[in-house]
Amino acid sequence: MTEDWNMRSLLTGAALGIVLGGAAVGVSAFAAPDEKPEDPRMVTYQQLDLFAEILARARQDYVTEIDEKSAMKAAINGMLTSLDPHSGYLDPDDFRSMQVQTSGEYGGLGIEVTMEDGFVKVISPMDETPASRAGIEPGDLITAINGKPIIGLTLNEAVKEMRGEKGSDINITILREGEDPFDVTLTREVIQQKSVTWKMEEDDIGYIRISTFNDRTTLLLEEAVEGIAKATGSRPRGLIIDLRNNGGGLLDQAVSVSDMFLSGGEVVSTQGRRISDMERYNARSGEVFKGVPMVVLINGGSASASEIVAGALQDRHRATLIGTTSFGKGSVQTVIPLGADRGAVRLTTARYYTPAGRSIQALGIEPDIEITNARLTEEELAKIKRWSEADLPHALANEDGEKRHEMTMPDEQPPEDWDGEDYQLKRAIDMLEEGTVTASAMRRAG
Repeated sequence: MTEDWNMRSLLTGAALGIVLGGAAVGVSAFAAPDEKPEDPRMVTYQQLDLFAEILARARQDYVTEIDEKSAMKAAINGMLTSLDPHSGYLDPDDFRSMQVQTSGEYGGLGIEVTMEDGFVKVISPMDETPASRAGIEPGDLITAINGKPIIGLTLNEAVKEMRGEKGSDINITILREGEDPFDVTLTREVIQQKSVTWKMEEDDIGYIRISTFNDRTTLLLEEAVEGIAKATGSRPRGLIIDLRNNGGGLLDQAVSVSDMFLSGGEVVSTQGRRISDMERYNARSGEVFKGVPMVVLINGGSASASEIVAGALQDRHRATLIGTTSFGKGSVQTVIPLGADRGAVRLTTARYYTPAGRSIQALGIEPDIEITNARLTEEELAKIKRWSEADLPHALANEDGEKRHEMTMPDEQPPEDWDGEDYQLKRAIDMLEEGTVTASAMRRAG
């Protein structure tokens, strides 16, 4: 691949052009005689000196010879993951794998994951992959791979263990809320993600499913729009964009997808540590299917880039959001190559804000109309363990001090005799057919 990763946006990361450097040295090389002990630089030099001493002790006295390269890699990664759950170190192999993954074709199981309490936690399974076909669900914890517990592995190491040759089997142990641990055997595939699919529903209502935001998402969305226009002769009666269980992806794709349904104005803004780090991303003039009533489906597996799209269309009054509150990842990661085959750093460098200036970090996007896909009793609701960005170790707090709303009984859920079809999708179709959801700008202004 020839992409410049300092200029690309990964995991909703804006390219901020950060350059890092430095060396681990003893305090005596830098400390001036009159420096005060509380000087932050002095504290850093002291800690580096401590680290060097501990490494020397381990090299000399540990019961077996240590792999210093692996130990140093673990130390670097430990430092970064202590900052927040999305920062980390990518060794050269991990960096290459990440580049392949964002290109939309790679080998594996097809799941978006993070790390929690030493286990791999599923954010969302990808459509039409071994994981989705095996019934892996958002919130599942992967506790072992081929019978070997993953405690002690980093997220990158665990992901590497799950990848392998096409056609090879892998056994993973799943811990699911309210159930005993169980094993699932999957066959690895080359994941050729078609990130956008579409079909026509009844009464000329178009349905577009966006499962992730990779290099080809906008191109495939344009093809879907053309297909719907051709199928309806011009424009559909209503449009549904399905972002459920979409774990995110590239910021530039989230912006360009939003751009297709907006005519000018802001899509999203990002703010880093310094005021000068602010970036605003605007839509161009012109939009597809202007005035066509539009619904966006979201749920707890809608994260990151998908929340940018949902937030933009909600704030700009272009779409009505139906479903349940999204994951709540409102931070931006920049991938910084280190050069000379040294891998890369994935570092959280900014927060993002919807057009109305909302930070959804640790909060999520709340739907306009809350509808669940499964019927819940009060007892079942009480047993559900809430999982979101806010629950991840070291997660950034919302800077406004707001907390994610506690789970309550949803406004609407399937009737008792519901046969298991996609209830949220059915209700979206019903509302578009009935005219309950009109062009959102007119509905909200009225």
